[in-house]
Amino acid sequence: MNNDIDNLKKRLIYRSQYRGTKEMDKLIGNFVQTNIDKFDENQLNELEKFLEIDDDTLYKFYNNQIVEIEIVKSDFLKLFKEFVYKR
Repeated sequence: MNNDIDNLKKRLIYRSQYRGTKEMDKLIGNFVQTNIDKFDENQLNELEKFLEIDDDTLYKFYNNQIVEIEIVKSDFLKLFKEFVYKR
């Protein structure tokens, strides 16, 4: 079981860092790296759904150009929205 979780985390980290746009690779990659060890299995599954959302939609959500995204639970999106990217 633990090995499955570790493999899932590795896959999610990879997917977060290689999205297609450099800006979102950095933002989402940093968000995932910062929080992944805090997430339980259900949150990791939500993260997987979150990573399926296209970069443009996530960028607009993060920058308050759209209000909500229906695919992911609001508490997870709140955590992303409150995340402050640090170089």
